[in-house]
Amino acid sequence: MSAHERRREIVQRLHADGYVEAKMLSEELGVDTSTIRRDLDELVRVGQVARTHGGARPTGKTTFEIPYAVKAGERRAEKAAIARIAAEHVKEGDTVILDSGSTTYQVAVALRHTSDLTFITNDLRTAAFVATVPGARLLVTGGELLNSVFTLIGDRAIEFFADYSAAWAFLGADAVDPVAGITNTNTLEVPLKRAMIAAATKTIVVADSSKFGNRALAKVAALDEVDLFITDSGVDEVDRARYRADVVVARVDGG
Repeated sequence: MSAHERRREIVQRLHADGYVEAKMLSEELGVDTSTIRRDLDELVRVGQVARTHGGARPTGKTTFEIPYAVKAGERRAEKAAIARIAAEHVKEGDTVILDSGSTTYQVAVALRHTSDLTFITNDLRTAAFVATVPGARLLVTGGELLNSVFTLIGDRAIEFFADYSAAWAFLGADAVDPVAGITNTNTLEVPLKRAMIAAATKTIVVADSSKFGNRALAKVAALDEVDLFITDSGVDEVDRARYRADVVVARVDGG
């Protein structure tokens, strides 16, 4: 298990249990306690946990969002492959909404050579990248910064989408389940994601296979509110059939 995966697991356990013990994490994750301490120190640095004697607890914030640096380091090849398939749906002159997240960031990268696009996003990292793309038009929502994940949220961001319409909304997802639909760990982002769906003619969820078959805290949308899911080959054909929607599989280069 990589450092990124361990830290993701630690945050998920905090979300479920409200406390983690370093010694127990060491035993269950198969690493020594000094490694766990370094993981906790990094999560403290990005504001996700507070250290206690022998472990850690949540910081008391309403979000248990996994830090962007952790997300971005996971499944990079899969995310890039997913993004390339997503970009094939966009044509010159389209307006595109990009949700926050590391996979939707890769969609922006994949679209950098498509001419005359308008991008709307609440993700500051994505906005910074699009700002470097020649000829691209960029609209950034207002709102309040969500700590450690470069995401703008709040009423101003939601209201922003009422004034615009787009051909496509590319949404990330913390979890996708055949019954629960699309769910998110952070309740604060849900109304904003709903506003993105409402503003777009079509919605595509871009999510790697680790998100499928899981449920998170808050419901974002039912499966039938999405036009297409793009994922990687980690979701097999039998499982894909359970989602009652079109699921496209992106093949990783060399795979």
